[in-house]
Amino acid sequence: MSYMGIDIGQTGTKALVFDNKGNQIAYSYREYETLFPREGWAELDSKRVIESCFEVIKEANTTCKNNPVKAVAISSQGEAFTPVDKDGNILYNAMITSDIRSSTVLKICTQELGSRKLYEKTGHTPHTMFSLFKLLWLKENEPEIFNKTWKFLCFEDLLQFSLGLNPHISWPLAARTMIFNIKQHKWDEEILNYAGISEDKLAVPVSSGMVVGSIKSNIAKSLGFKEKVNVVTAGHDQPVGALGAGVVEEGIAMYAIGTSEAVVPVFPTPVLSDKLYSSNLCTYDYTIEGLYTTVAFSLTGASILKWFRDEFGYEDIELSRKTGKNPYEIILEKIPKDPTRLLVLPYFTPSGTPYFDSDVTGAIFGLRLSTTREEICRALLEGVSYEIKLNLNIMQETGIDVKELRAIGGGAKSYIWLQLKADILNRTITKIKTTEAASMGAAMLAYSADQGINIKSIIDKWVKTDRIIHPQPKNRDFYNERFKTYKKLYNIIKEIDI
Repeated sequence: MSYMGIDIGQTGTKALVFDNKGNQIAYSYREYETLFPREGWAELDSKRVIESCFEVIKEANTTCKNNPVKAVAISSQGEAFTPVDKDGNILYNAMITSDIRSSTVLKICTQELGSRKLYEKTGHTPHTMFSLFKLLWLKENEPEIFNKTWKFLCFEDLLQFSLGLNPHISWPLAARTMIFNIKQHKWDEEILNYAGISEDKLAVPVSSGMVVGSIKSNIAKSLGFKEKVNVVTAGHDQPVGALGAGVVEEGIAMYAIGTSEAVVPVFPTPVLSDKLYSSNLCTYDYTIEGLYTTVAFSLTGASILKWFRDEFGYEDIELSRKTGKNPYEIILEKIPKDPTRLLVLPYFTPSGTPYFDSDVTGAIFGLRLSTTREEICRALLEGVSYEIKLNLNIMQETGIDVKELRAIGGGAKSYIWLQLKADILNRTITKIKTTEAASMGAAMLAYSADQGINIKSIIDKWVKTDRIIHPQPKNRDFYNERFKTYKKLYNIIKEIDI
């Protein structure tokens, strides 16, 4: 028997299948385009996303014919929702995390409901990324679509619905809407009333790791499933990825190095402190009932390396075409081994935590005529890592002390990059063998629910480490001093009107 973990991201969808010992036996991926119809807008074609999900499921099933899938679980990007009508027709594209069109609506809502009150209820501070404000924008600007909508579904529940199930949403993903009350574990009545939507227009919230039905037989057959297949809740991709990295106790956190970067620890009780609130660090349910998490993140993340490749990496791309070597690997092998004296404020997108600033821009300080392309590249990576260090220090001040980071994602494949991060963050980084941890975490939840096996015992068997990277004292000390200057940059740039 085998178990499938589906990971619906912002740039593509993956389906991975694992046997009951945690060995990966199938992988499939489809990429899709992010749409930018206007400045400040960022969307996904939800129909194309679901088509991609069906394609990867079917392709993965062809690889594991001799070990058929018994259960699936879905990891999903947060916040994005899709309005569907009674016939299941998609009425509007999904507005994703970086879409900031709801900024005006957010200000009004925050004034009327109260920022701190929203935080106490939902565990999140107001930001344009969250579904609540996007829903309010839709209500105000597309009333016909809003009124015609049967349900507003995030991608976890939208895929369930497309597979023939009554849609359910996991607590971790429900929390990312900012409509879910994390203390009561239900949709918040006051927020629903304010938004003008009824509870039945949203999926049913349940904890992660719950069987919520089975795939409709004709759909299952068309996708290559051989028998009845249970569907299990997983949740928001960040805590699901943390589960796949084996994060189940305090002091350890997942470090996702991908399109954006995120650190996800775990703790036993909700933390709703003034410090976390002022730093926009949330608190919400983890993928194991009774545990909680927060997410410190940089929206720019590893996208900054893609930007460098696209704008300055023509030679590297050409060499990649000739040799078949990954262009990112070529770029990273060329960067200086020693720290740079440049400083980068890495807000090439809206900032993440702790500032939640959509207006501040990125900057590179310390350029000279002698500065090389390779130094700039390293400095860009240093900038993102400084930002993560800033967040880790805030967590530590509130009692969430992360000593070990478990690295996953595309960026975790490079030991050069991981060493740079270990030096700046002054923490041990453990590389997990399965970098696609969100899919593995989902598959573990599917296995646990289907067989009634404790999730922690599955983690002990499935999660394998690859290499442990320790900070280099010389570089660590240099970066600790430079970090003092880095912390001043945001306020300096904030004063400049560009």
